Amino acid sequence: MLRTHYLNSLLEPQSLAIIGASEKEGSIGHVILQNILANGFKGKLWAVNPKHGEILGQVCVPSIDRIGSRIDLAIVTTAPRTIPLIIEQCSKAGVHHLIIVSSLAGLGGSSATLERRIRDAARNFGVRILGPKSLGILRPCISLNATFTEIAALPGDLALVTQSGAMCAAVLDWATMNKIGVSSAVALGAAMDVDFGEILDYLVSDDQTRYILLHVERVRNARKFMSALRSVARVKPVILFKSGNHGSDDLMESLPGQPELDDEVFDAAVRRAGVVRVQSISQLFHAAKALASGFHPRGNQLAIISNGTGPAAMAADCARTLGIPLSELAPDTITAMKKFLPHDWAGSVPIDLGGDATPERYLQAIRSLAQDANVDAILVVLSPIAMAQPKSVAQGIVEIVRNQRITLCCCFMGGQQITEARKILEDAGIPVFLTPDTVIELFHSISKYYQNQKLLLQTPGPSQNMERTGTNNAKPLMEALLGEHRQVLSGMETRTLLHSFGISVQPALIAHNAIEAMFGAEQIGLSVDMKVDSPNLPFKVEEGGSRLNITSIDLVRLSYQDLVDTARQKFPDLHINGVTIEPHRSRPNGRELMIRVFRDPVFGPVISFGTGGYQLEVFRDRAVSLPPLNRFLARNLIDSTRASRTLSEFHDRPAADMEALENMLLSVSNMICELPWIKELEINPLIADENGAVATNARMVIDHTLGAGMARYAHMAIHPYPAHLCREWPMRDGTVITVRPVRPEDAALKQEFVNGLSDEARYFRFMDGTRELPPSLIARFTQVDYDREMVLLAIVHKEGKERQIGSARYTQTPDGESVEFALAIDDRWQKCGLGRRLMGAIMDCAREKSYRSMVGDVLSDNQKMLRLMTSLGFSVLPHPEGPSMKRVVKQLQD
Repeated sequence: MLRTHYLNSLLEPQSLAIIGASEKEGSIGHVILQNILANGFKGKLWAVNPKHGEILGQVCVPSIDRIGSRIDLAIVTTAPRTIPLIIEQCSKAGVHHLIIVSSLAGLGGSSATLERRIRDAARNFGVRILGPKSLGILRPCISLNATFTEIAALPGDLALVTQSGAMCAAVLDWATMNKIGVSSAVALGAAMDVDFGEILDYLVSDDQTRYILLHVERVRNARKFMSALRSVARVKPVILFKSGNHGSDDLMESLPGQPELDDEVFDAAVRRAGVVRVQSISQLFHAAKALASGFHPRGNQLAIISNGTGPAAMAADCARTLGIPLSELAPDTITAMKKFLPHDWAGSVPIDLGGDATPERYLQAIRSLAQDANVDAILVVLSPIAMAQPKSVAQGIVEIVRNQRITLCCCFMGGQQITEARKILEDAGIPVFLTPDTVIELFHSISKYYQNQKLLLQTPGPSQNMERTGTNNAKPLMEALLGEHRQVLSGMETRTLLHSFGISVQPALIAHNAIEAMFGAEQIGLSVDMKVDSPNLPFKVEEGGSRLNITSIDLVRLSYQDLVDTARQKFPDLHINGVTIEPHRSRPNGRELMIRVFRDPVFGPVISFGTGGYQLEVFRDRAVSLPPLNRFLARNLIDSTRASRTLSEFHDRPAADMEALENMLLSVSNMICELPWIKELEINPLIADENGAVATNARMVIDHTLGAGMARYAHMAIHPYPAHLCREWPMRDGTVITVRPVRPEDAALKQEFVNGLSDEARYFRFMDGTRELPPSLIARFTQVDYDREMVLLAIVHKEGKERQIGSARYTQTPDGESVEFALAIDDRWQKCGLGRRLMGAIMDCAREKSYRSMVGDVLSDNQKMLRLMTSLGFSVLPHPEGPSMKRVVKQLQD
């Protein structure tokens, strides 16, 4: 049982004070107080202003410390210079949550100084701040409208979280106009303290919220943002609209061209979080409307029906432009529909019902498509031709949707002729729009949710099951380089590190003069390739950086001097280590590709894949992904590029070895996970053909400050699967138990385990009569964010199959400093020490994450558990909810 969230006083206050409440109409203090009173706030309310005894019929006190009773939340509307003192006064009055509506903008150079004073005061006095420049909060379930707007929002299940107050007001106004209710609205403003991560963390367990809309301008803490976003997206659909750039303004000014890349990285991040990103405000509104009406496509295959070729073609063209596959109808569907469709229909989508289409033909087509497994959603396009009878079609659609599970949206084109029909559909909660392109864009956005949810389910670890596992010597090699405070590595050093992670590299020697080049070429064997080896040589083969397929020793000598002279002429400041000598390998079917690793200023390490060699400059074909990767994610990254089309078999050119290419991406991902000091890595080109993939040229830059004092994997925005926690425990009877963190694919294993528990064991674990876990709860137990929770499974192997015999779990509590545990052991494996060992292991995991304490709720009649907790050093305390339970607590840190 989780405790009340630590932001509950901020987002669901039972008492609040308006500091700076005012009688002046139109002022912030007046509007907010008026809204709270008009909305009928159910809690206690105080106005604070030393100049008045009463405002809007509300008793007014001179300062917050004169109230004399508990205040959950204070809303500050006074001049910015007064805020540091107000924070101190609030702390002394026991108020630990503030919303600062006042803006610090326009204060010139003093704004930075004042911001620092406010931040220091909040930290010193233990006060959490929403804002400055927050529009306020809205929480209809407690009749609270504490916003600086005049919008009377409706109650509902859509939560809105924005950084911009103007955006918050615009969405609220639109939602009210379209009769869409909200569960919460939070405007973060400048987000000096409370940010997206904590608000999303609150909404995860908010029973009032089913869907979430986010407007993002910046992300400051990538790990918290991604952790919270991934956590909430597992259970609630999230639609996100981003404006501006997620990095700092100063950084973007210093990096020309970077905003485009930053946006690409941000897009990759939110895809991995399982959310839907829309590209415009109109798409945000339409997506919100669709979610509120229950528009949830099963996949991305769309069927379009229309009573005219023009509108149908418009919709189909837009779908193809966005990459939306049109449904390929099943033979039975085609046979059934040919009985009532025009004789010239070819059996494909879009489906032209004909200009003489009647309501009956429309409804027959919809019913037929609804039965086809190849159809994930139906778009009904209608033009007000005489025989169409829009009102009758709308009424029939409402009846169909009411009686069967179907994902359907409508585009009723026109004006006055379709007004009544549109109202019928809107009243029934069926999405209806005026133009086909709007609907197609909406479908594209919403259907991406399902693809992104697949990305969210991936839990790659820092090591993968590949043919080549490397030498495990990377860390001592890297430590040797870090000890010398090296930055740009030589070609030999880079190749060696790549080889240590199992990446196939072209063997090479470095020659420091022409004679060494001649002897090196003889040792390797002619013919050879020669390249200038320099830490700061740009990758430009066409500018004289290499010579290929050299077939004689004399040419080796001449080529050495030519390479060095040309490089120095092109780049006078170039530091040349020498020339690399490599065996020339003819790969006529080779595709030149590129893998690059770079550091995003917010999201940390990023992997880029695409076309390499000469084509990189020409086509600029690339896709990006956040590590860690597994094989599914690696293939998804490859398939996201145009280069992927060149990898399959074409005429007499055999297909490239995709497994080898995936292995190389996985190895690079492993390298990033384990070596946080890597700042840049470029493998360009890597050659892929039917015989494998090999890195022929690579460059690496490291920074010894990047990993200093950081916890394991703290440099990454997404925590990898914690493979280092996997272990084997031999038991006294000779059985070997595998203990490992849970994975999403363990859902069936978990369900079988719960079903196999005795009624008593299930009751003690879930504290009710649960016999079988619902899919949502199974997902919650198996789809975990390893940054904030952990589940260790105890598994035995029987007849080649895994069987779960126990589990220990902790989940971060709302205070963010402790964890709540749960333990369950198969009845047949009790009294053998397994529970004690699992508890010890899960406590070690919590200590590694620096949590201060572990807590749990145990039924009072569960004496075996209480004895175990006592023996492990837990304190057994009375439970605040009554004698039927006990609360057990253990401090984890000294």
